[in-house]
Amino acid sequence: MTTTLITGGTVVSATGRAAADVLVDGETIRAVLAPGSTLLGTDVAASVDRVIDATGKYVIPGGIDAHTHMQLPFGGTEASDTFETGTRAAAHGGTTSIIDFAVQTYGQRIEDGLAAWHEKAGGNCAIDYGFHQIVGDVNADSLAAMRRLPDEGISSFKLFMAYPGVFYSDDAQILKAMQVSRDTGLMTMMHAENGPAIDVLAQQLVDAGNTDPYYHGIARAWEMEEEATHRAIMLAKLTGAPLYVVHVSAKQAVEQLAWARDKGQNVFGETCPQYLYLSLEDQLGASSDEWGAFEGAKWVCSTPLRSREEGHQHSMWQALRTNDLQMVSTDHCPFCMKDQKELGLGDFRKIPNGIGSIEHRMDLMYQGVVTGEITLERWVELTSTTPARMFGLYGRKGVIQPGADADIVVYDPNGHTSIGYGEGKKHHMNMDHSAWEGYEIDGKVDTVLSRGKVIVEGDRYLGAKGDGKYLKRGLSQYLI
Repeated sequence: MTTTLITGGTVVSATGRAAADVLVDGETIRAVLAPGSTLLGTDVAASVDRVIDATGKYVIPGGIDAHTHMQLPFGGTEASDTFETGTRAAAHGGTTSIIDFAVQTYGQRIEDGLAAWHEKAGGNCAIDYGFHQIVGDVNADSLAAMRRLPDEGISSFKLFMAYPGVFYSDDAQILKAMQVSRDTGLMTMMHAENGPAIDVLAQQLVDAGNTDPYYHGIARAWEMEEEATHRAIMLAKLTGAPLYVVHVSAKQAVEQLAWARDKGQNVFGETCPQYLYLSLEDQLGASSDEWGAFEGAKWVCSTPLRSREEGHQHSMWQALRTNDLQMVSTDHCPFCMKDQKELGLGDFRKIPNGIGSIEHRMDLMYQGVVTGEITLERWVELTSTTPARMFGLYGRKGVIQPGADADIVVYDPNGHTSIGYGEGKKHHMNMDHSAWEGYEIDGKVDTVLSRGKVIVEGDRYLGAKGDGKYLKRGLSQYLI
């Protein structure tokens, strides 16, 4: 097995930072040492196979993106990133583990949906991967199958209060599923939007001739997110189930989560980079010679972008500081403009919902450190440590300590990253555009190790298809 010493850097954890050397033996971390120290009387640097000089750089646990959708069928097409291309892009961005969503569609057995996702991902991932389970058809058979998910290393499932006719679960179905959550310890993940009401609003907008991408966000008004979030919280309170609300974008939804958490309820929430940086006003102003006002389709996602004038982005950053939101994931679900997003030309309802961000999450969140929105330690906590704790991976992932997997990122605060689609810019996702075109980051991913193997060095990808292994997860380690 290969031994590696990462020397001269500042090791950053969720609780602090210190100058330290990290000794990697094979796939795991063997020791975290005082700089230049010996191990059992041996000069460590002279005895290892490789030394990585991290002088002037941060040494952090590899990022964990706990919300991705590789190859997800949606809106008559499929997410453009495969497990191979998406995880390779993730590696370039300092993410060393993902948790994707296996899908049970209406009329399908959960076991068959899970098997299909194992087939898609197996042998194709550049980094380690796990699954949540989407339950798209809550019935007696599904409820029984959910109780067996922990045996498969799956400790969380997702329900939708949106998308009637596709994934939608009514309150009675949610109640029954949450009772399983209470009994088993499975984490209930919720897409919290009032789907039936949104569909009415969307139809009325189209009937009035308002068909541009901007109106996607108008139809999915923040009131629809706040109401659904409150309803999910009440159902979780009634059943005693832990609840995790995905892709929170409205400040009013955050207020609902904070209210429940202040009462001691096991309720959690994530947001995504798009809700921190992008806005409905940006989408309205988007235009190009090629696409005109349809340029805004690049940023169509659900939940939608929110108004900057109403202060939603500021509130998301504040919630991350106060721990009213605990994590930042991407909801990575990319679609190309050509042949995919353009399915919605003339009707925003037909635009496949999703933004590609898996490669840029760590950089975008580090820019929040630079601008003073969050601390360096909070950066690590939001992007690695809490995802590991929330979804049953902590100790193995999310921390630099002896015995943990050697998923390590050397990050250069003096480097620079230009994001975008084009020469000299960072973009490895399988898309024909970048939702983050023109963003400049005061920092740079330098070196990435996945279970001890250097898979990114400088701008070079050194990994291979199949490097990633399936992660069997335990129950959440974040509950009150």
